[in-house]
Amino acid sequence: MPRRSPPRGTIARKAQHVDLVVRKNVTFRAKTTGLDEWEFVHNALPEADLADIRTSVTFLDHTLRAPLMVSCMTGGYPGALKINRDLAIACQQAGIALGVGSQRQALEDATYHRTFAVARDAAPDIPIVGNIGAAEVATMRDASAALRLIALIRADAFTVHLNPLQELLQPEGTPRFRGVLDGIALLVRELPVPVIVKEIGAGLSADVVARLLDAGVRIIDVAGAGGTSWAGVELLRGGNGYSGETFWDWGIPTATAVREAAALRTPGRPFTLVASGGIASAMDAARAIALGADLAASARPMIRELTKGGRRALERLLLRWQRDLQGIMFLTGSRTIADLQKAPLVRRHRE
Repeated sequence: MPRRSPPRGTIARKAQHVDLVVRKNVTFRAKTTGLDEWEFVHNALPEADLADIRTSVTFLDHTLRAPLMVSCMTGGYPGALKINRDLAIACQQAGIALGVGSQRQALEDATYHRTFAVARDAAPDIPIVGNIGAAEVATMRDASAALRLIALIRADAFTVHLNPLQELLQPEGTPRFRGVLDGIALLVRELPVPVIVKEIGAGLSADVVARLLDAGVRIIDVAGAGGTSWAGVELLRGGNGYSGETFWDWGIPTATAVREAAALRTPGRPFTLVASGGIASAMDAARAIALGADLAASARPMIRELTKGGRRALERLLLRWQRDLQGIMFLTGSRTIADLQKAPLVRRHRE
């Protein structure tokens, strides 16, 4: 790939995204994930010792110590090198999965390839997932570009993020989504690694999940509403002339998206379901798993902890989440994550 001056707009946008997520209140204003509406039924007779509880799962042919993933965040600008290195080291230490941010910039220019590649160098033993936007996939006529991005980070899977709301509001966005599903089907057929399809904070409806399954996708990340509002992020960047009152809280709450997607599982059509979008604690992750997810992913709490306290602080946070998850499992009588998926939940009583 020829080396040339990187497009300044792409680099500035990536830096602005991280800065806004860390320093501004970009959460949903009038909508929650819906996870807080559910609580576990306490099991006073768990018939297990704490030492019996196993939080480990298999994901992308790796054994994770817990069903957790640090979700796609950044890459492609100078400051991303340290962020991705620290995220990777922390995930390697915790034994959980990591997704890099959108690699579109790596297709445009080779200058900041290292900001993506550093993740695999720092984390040789965990699943690492690549990432590209739907607008790029819509124009693909073969898988060559995706193959280059996979090779860059030696990815175990490749994510396509569906972000029509962000592209609509982004001042330099490309809201051109005709052909995305065909492009996803092409990648499913031609890539040597699994394709993951995710939203980025507005959720996937049951209809969209069904269409993705029909296209051969077998890992779905609902990335629901209620956590970081990427509409809010883009509105703070200008919003392309659109109204915050209309779009800041747009989306399907995470709990709703998880439940509706999980209902589509059949013996003849199994798939892995990832819950992200406002996963801010081990309790959020556990509730999402009990609602039907196999794995939970989080981004903003991780980058904020890293920014505030450094890599060691992030490592402590990940360890605390794992310990809390084990405690939740003990108190629900769940010896394994498969048991936790069947743990009873009840709706909270609102005063």
